Amino acid sequence: MVKKITFPLLFSFCALATFAQSDSASLKNEILRLNSEIKVFKIANSTLNSKVDNINSNLKSKYDSLDNQVSANTLNIQTTADKLGIKIDQSANTATQKIKDLDSSISKNSLYWIIGFLVTALLLLITYFLLRKKIKDGNSILDQQILSTKKGLEEEGIKLDTKLTEVLETQLKLLNVERNTTASSTSSSEETDHSLALKVADEIVRIQKNLSNMDANTKGLKQLAASVSRIQDNFEANGYEMVNLIGKPFDARIKVDAQFIPDDTLEKGQEIISRVIKPQVLYKGLMIQAGLVEVSQG
Repeated sequence: MVKKITFPLLFSFCALATFAQSDSASLKNEILRLNSEIKVFKIANSTLNSKVDNINSNLKSKYDSLDNQVSANTLNIQTTADKLGIKIDQSANTATQKIKDLDSSISKNSLYWIIGFLVTALLLLITYFLLRKKIKDGNSILDQQILSTKKGLEEEGIKLDTKLTEVLETQLKLLNVERNTTASSTSSSEETDHSLALKVADEIVRIQKNLSNMDANTKGLKQLAASVSRIQDNFEANGYEMVNLIGKPFDARIKVDAQFIPDDTLEKGQEIISRVIKPQVLYKGLMIQAGLVEVSQG
């Protein structure tokens, strides 16, 4: 900056020197003035140089301080990076080891769980077979007890029915004697008391049904069947007849009350009397009781 100011002044000075030949006095005055200005400029230039040197010195000092700070920061960063790298490596190694330990632990736990599951399944299987065998044995014993109880009840029932047939047979004989010795001339079935005969007919149907559901080897079964046969003979000897409807096709013209049940074994539209609930009874050819039957319907 000082040099830029000095050269114009020198150039002006030279120009003035040229014109000084024509005017000495004026030139001298101009020279004096220029010298004065040059001194002022020199002083200003010196001041500026001093300031520039101070500024350069301050800048250099700040640059050196900044350079030192940068170097220190670089060193700190490098140190931190080195430490961080070591820590990262250590953390990676630790994490890897933990993962290996975890895998090992999981593998062991999985193995323990599998073994525990297999042992539990085996115990449950053994328990199942033991319980099944116990239940089977219990059911076998229970079935035997049920069969034994059923057999005992059937035998007791046969004894009771045998006694009942004896009583009914005796009453039928008395009824026959009474009718043979009576002096009554009434022959109409409507004026005859048929209550005993109807009761006998109902009991015969009930006993025959029970006999059909019993084992042929049941104790007393044959004796009861023989008693029922004798009752039927006495029943017919007194003029009564039980119409056998079992297994016959159902006809709406038959004077019976019917209950219909579906049966898949029969053809469509086929109707067969499969059960007699109350027998149809005739006295001397006249119906004194309508039957109640169960009809299987295809």
